[in-house]
Amino acid sequence: MKVGILTGGGDCPGLNPAIRGVVYRGLDFGFEFTGIIEGWRGLVKGIYEPLTLKDVEEIHYQGGTMLGSSRTNPFKKPEDLEAVLNNIKTAGFDAIVACGGEDTLGVAAKLYSLHGVPTVGVPKTMDNDLNLTDFTFGFDTAAAVGMEALDRLRDTARSHRRVIVLEVMGRHAGWVALYVGVGGGADWITLPEEKLDIDAMCEHLQSVRARGKKYALIVASEGTEIPMEGGEATVDAFGHVNLGNRNVGEFLASEIEKRTGWETRSAVVGHVHRGGSPTLFDRVLGQRVGIKAAEMVRDRDFGKMAALQGVEVVAVDIVKATSTLKTVPESMIEMAKALRK
Repeated sequence: MKVGILTGGGDCPGLNPAIRGVVYRGLDFGFEFTGIIEGWRGLVKGIYEPLTLKDVEEIHYQGGTMLGSSRTNPFKKPEDLEAVLNNIKTAGFDAIVACGGEDTLGVAAKLYSLHGVPTVGVPKTMDNDLNLTDFTFGFDTAAAVGMEALDRLRDTARSHRRVIVLEVMGRHAGWVALYVGVGGGADWITLPEEKLDIDAMCEHLQSVRARGKKYALIVASEGTEIPMEGGEATVDAFGHVNLGNRNVGEFLASEIEKRTGWETRSAVVGHVHRGGSPTLFDRVLGQRVGIKAAEMVRDRDFGKMAALQGVEVVAVDIVKATSTLKTVPESMIEMAKALRK
């Protein structure tokens, strides 16, 4: 079988291990692999390169993706969809393995359900918001980077007797903020899943200072809803609002200082979350779901995604997995509140 592999959407650590896992296992079945360059854009433009054992042997410890990525949505333009379908036939692909999040795998789901394209999904997102899987690779590394940043900010916050707000990534789901905040001992965490209560946050900070603590740390998800002034928000090819100009951390820092009189600063992790070598967990998980994807191709179990459920990697329906986001449940939010004193 000739199998095309692509990586789409935002990059994150674990993509290269996933590619490696697919190729290593697929070679056991005699598969021929082709790398599709820059995600779905590569299938629109017909840009490929061979993928051999030599190409993937040393990529398990590398961040990013050797295949490149894009946020191209071939369903946005009829001519792009037609190009994708034609190029799949012309290239002779017997299956497409798509590594990505809700958008990339959403395209794979539509290609399978609407056009019968044999697709298999490998779940990737540092936001950890894909359904039917307990964790996605990229999340552990991104959260670890955020926690390290918070640990470093604690030193300067303590030294200058300040509040520091750390803004972390997370568009619609606050998993990164939750784990960074809990793991890093933050005094308050803001999430997209919860309505922002600035009064309650400031009252808590006042009580923190009153009991003698000389600094405080806030972790804010970039998806936290804050008041916006003027102008219409821009969106990407998948209709998602671009969050780059929201400045959640700056807004909260300004409000905190204004309301409490406590000197406050903000910092943003931003794209630093995405780069660097993957953690042990993400290296192993990436290769495990990659291996499962190759086995699903062998079994012609298409229209499915390799998902971590408990300690097992299983095949789940890709349409169901991408139909709704996995957001932070109330039980986890209550857990975080229990650690707020």
